[in-house]
Amino acid sequence: MLTIAMPKGRIFEEALQLLRAAGFPLPLEFAQSRKLILTSEEAQLTFILAKPMDVPTYVEHGVCDVGIAGKDVLLEEQKDVYEVLDLKISACHLAVAGISGQTLDVVTPKIATKYPKVAAAYYRDKGEQVEIIKLNGSIELAPLIGLADRIVDIVSTGRTLQENGLVEFEKVSEITSRMIVNRASYYMKGPKIQEMVERLKEIV
Repeated sequence: MLTIAMPKGRIFEEALQLLRAAGFPLPLEFAQSRKLILTSEEAQLTFILAKPMDVPTYVEHGVCDVGIAGKDVLLEEQKDVYEVLDLKISACHLAVAGISGQTLDVVTPKIATKYPKVAAAYYRDKGEQVEIIKLNGSIELAPLIGLADRIVDIVSTGRTLQENGLVEFEKVSEITSRMIVNRASYYMKGPKIQEMVERLKEIV
């Protein structure tokens, strides 16, 4: 039995479709379940449904053999895991956004984000000095209430930015969901994990 950590919602639903297409017999009711642990004896898979930022932690510590997480989470969390496959699902991108027409006329702009490590690295690579403000949600509020000059956040359709009067200024990174593996599991359950990787590769 392989244990897989992944976030509930869009990534979970798209990953289930991929796994079914790769020949894993998973019940259709999985996507509607409110349980946090789901097991398919037939597929020999157990799913642990976690907060997106926690998935790499579960995999790093070995409570899960495999995880599926967005590249944004992997860049931010920087956990000691193997990234083995780009599943090319839940595509979006990280971007710098702010109020339309607002220029940066301060020496040290304030950047609000739930990705402080990613944002800091981005501006460091550009040689720009900024102040990073860590937020956990509703990042779009920050420029509107004067907390920050810019935000760094996930953009999918751009609708949320538009509805809040914000525009995208710069693209930071393209994001898709990746399959990650615990280092010990990779050796102890190598053949089973490699079989899953190869079957998913064909579908991807």
